[in-house]
Amino acid sequence: MNNVPTLNDFGHDPLWITIIKAVAIFVFLMLGVLFGVWTERKLIGRMQHRYGPNRAGKFGLLQSVADGLKMGLKEDIMPRTVDKVIYFLAPVIIAVPAFLAFSVVPFGPMVWMFGHKTPLQLTDLPVAVLLVLATASIGVYGIVLAGWGSRSPYAVLGGLRSAAQVVSYEVAMGLSFVAVFLHAGSLSTSEIVASQAHGGTWDVFGLSIPTPSWYVFSLAPSFAIYAITMLGETNRVPFDLPEGEGELVGGFHTEYASSLKFAMFMLAEYVNIFTVSAMAITLFFGGWRAPWPISLWDGANTGWWPMLWFFIKLVLVFACFVWVRASLPRVRYDQLMAFGWKVLIPFNLGWIMIAATFKAMRMPETTRGAVLAIGAVILVGAFAIWLRFDTVNQRRREAKAAEMEAEFEQLREEPTAGGFPVPPLDLPHYHGVVPRQARLHADAKEVTSGSN
Repeated sequence: MNNVPTLNDFGHDPLWITIIKAVAIFVFLMLGVLFGVWTERKLIGRMQHRYGPNRAGKFGLLQSVADGLKMGLKEDIMPRTVDKVIYFLAPVIIAVPAFLAFSVVPFGPMVWMFGHKTPLQLTDLPVAVLLVLATASIGVYGIVLAGWGSRSPYAVLGGLRSAAQVVSYEVAMGLSFVAVFLHAGSLSTSEIVASQAHGGTWDVFGLSIPTPSWYVFSLAPSFAIYAITMLGETNRVPFDLPEGEGELVGGFHTEYASSLKFAMFMLAEYVNIFTVSAMAITLFFGGWRAPWPISLWDGANTGWWPMLWFFIKLVLVFACFVWVRASLPRVRYDQLMAFGWKVLIPFNLGWIMIAATFKAMRMPETTRGAVLAIGAVILVGAFAIWLRFDTVNQRRREAKAAEMEAEFEQLREEPTAGGFPVPPLDLPHYHGVVPRQARLHADAKEVTSGSN
């Protein structure tokens, strides 16, 4: 029995099965947010040698529930100067697209559900990956409108930062998908998973070397770029400049300090993390397919078992998000934008050119895989050399700036060093000139003595 779904298997489910799938995805994401917050706080606590939440419930498991109830029951405070319509719509515009993007994520193969054979996926499209990019871009409007509707300079700056950041990193993210599309020959998420079912062999110097089927190995540069853009797309550390508390208080949600509106921002952030993590699993880690050596078991990729493999992969990718947050500091905004436009996008275009060239040359699949791997190594090496020289130049510029700052400090401490002599301001007389304060003091003494 062929249990791998195709595009022809979608659109034939009864309405009640479609509703069950939609509700199941919604419940999964809501519970995922609750446990995701708890997991993140626990992991960061352990990394920082503390316990994390441990009061509400066993192991602190009810802490996220308590926080959710608290935000739901808090008084809804609205500043006077906000644009009420935009102020209320912004959290909705952020949260709704985050849930819609999960509708095309494949959780497993074809299964029997209440007597009906159906794929473990809500729906699929010939351009399903583009749907994810479209919904992600719509969420940016919510961030911009939240800043604009708040009528606060901090919120406006945070919204503009997020718009510029997401545009630059969505370009790089979209380009990182191109090599996957070339290899899979489709933009459908289910067909991309199906294309990673079987690996091949590389014929190198007469030797047949087996190759893994997941694209994370054969398209490693694309995955590396996507892994970086995931952080920029979700406004996570080290790319959380739109809500940098050091200079913008809270960024675009500065005026959303209470009630469910603030909770919807947090909800959308974690759902977006799950969405980009699920897309990483679908495009580069074989989707719901079991990893080796579990894949040696004949029933590993049949029935309901693939949902377990997908969930384990999702937890591991989410743990990487937490690891990065606990390890890296926030970068400067100019460094963030320069890295997106000057590094990620040119590097991505070069890698796409290499992948597309060898795809068009109609090489055998075995030879193409070896050549792509060699091309990836050469491209990464060239990028590393360029980055090394760029780092050296950056250090030189910083050293020169430090020298100039030291000269300025010397001029502040010694006004006569290297310039026109400046008279000390604390002397009452200088060359017969009496300062104004000294004259006023003398006049006041004369008036006082005269009155006595």
